[in-house]
Amino acid sequence: QPLAVIEAKKSGNTNLQAGREQARLYADAFERMGFQRPIIFYSNGYETFIWDDHQYNTYRPVYGFYSKDSLDYLIYQRHYRAAELEKFNPELSIADRPYQIEAIKTVAANFQNQRRKALIIQATGTGKTRTAASIIDVLSKANWAKKILFLADRTALVTQAKNNLNDLLPNLPSVDLREEKEDLGSRIVFSTYQTLINLIDNEKDGEKRAYGVGHFDVVIFDEIHRSIYNKYKAIFNYFDGIKIGLTATPIDFESEKNTYEL
Repeated sequence: QPLAVIEAKKSGNTNLQAGREQARLYADAFERMGFQRPIIFYSNGYETFIWDDHQYNTYRPVYGFYSKDSLDYLIYQRHYRAAELEKFNPELSIADRPYQIEAIKTVAANFQNQRRKALIIQATGTGKTRTAASIIDVLSKANWAKKILFLADRTALVTQAKNNLNDLLPNLPSVDLREEKEDLGSRIVFSTYQTLINLIDNEKDGEKRAYGVGHFDVVIFDEIHRSIYNKYKAIFNYFDGIKIGLTATPIDFESEKNTYEL
C-alpha cells in the first residue's frame, strides 16, 4: 500500500502551492485504483509541506519528510484516533482541580478543532505537571499520542518532571535521554534541550538521523517563556508533532520572545 506521494518542484519555484493540487490528484488516483489514500507531501527542496487530508483540512510546513514508521502511524491513526477528543474525561486521580480540568478540556477541544499548538499558563504551585500528565493520559487513551517528548532547560527540572510523571502515569514507560537511549517500548521521552539538539545534529545511522521530524506525536516544552529561543528554537521548528507549552510567566513585550505569538 502507498504511504505517501511527493510532488517535487524545481528549486526556487515560487508557486510551490500549485504542487499541492497536483499531489492531491495523485492521492485521488491511488484511491480510485483501490489503494489506501497516501499522505501528501510537496517540496521545492527548500520548503516542504505535509497535508494529511484525512485528519486535517489544511497543509503545514515541515522540516523534512516523515520516516516510514512515522507514516505507518499516521495511517494507523486514521482508523483508530478518536474523533471526539474532548469527550474523554480527565482522570481525577491525576488532576482534579476545576481549573486543571478546564485547561485539559480546552486543550482537547482545540486539538479536536485541528489546532496543533497550545499554551498552558498556570501560576507556580498550581500543578502544571499534573495538568500536562492528564493531557498525555487523554491523548494516549484516544490514540492521538504514542510517543511523547518532554523537554526542560535544566537538569533538575527534567529529573523532577520524570519522577512526577512516572508516579502519575505508571503505565507509560519512560526514558531519560541524558542517561540512556530510547527503546521501542518507551512512551514518554525526557530530555534537556542541549541533549536533544546534540542527538538531532550528531547521531546518525548512515544518512538517517536519530530522530525524524515525525517521531514524536506530542512535544511538551516546560518553562517555554525562556527555553526555546536562540538555537533551541530549532527544536520547536524541527519536530512536527502537536506542541504544548507550559509556563507561569509568559512574555509578550519583546517581539522576538513573545510567548503567545509562538
